[in-house]
Amino acid sequence: MIIRRGENIYPAEIEQFLHTHPKVQEAQVIGVRDERMGEQVCACIRLKEGQDCSREEIRDFCKGQISHFKIPHYVCVCDSYPLTASGRSRRSN
Repeated sequence: MIIRRGENIYPAEIEQFLHTHPKVQEAQVIGVRDERMGEQVCACIRLKEGQDCSREEIRDFCKGQISHFKIPHYVCVCDSYPLTASGRSRRSN
């Protein structure tokens, strides 16, 4: 759970929404420490083959669809995610 200035944010909810974007192959959402807000939402996304996408495009896709405090402040486009020994995605702050 990400706590952003008293708001409880569940990463799985945002990830499920981001998977509906036509260019997104996979998404992972994490909390990033922030002095003012406590944590900010960061979306790490893998794009579908041959696609290109900007931070603004992802944020615009979210506007009006999910609560404003759940819209990712940071968007990182990744080729892969770090994995645990069992092959599951490893999340850390």
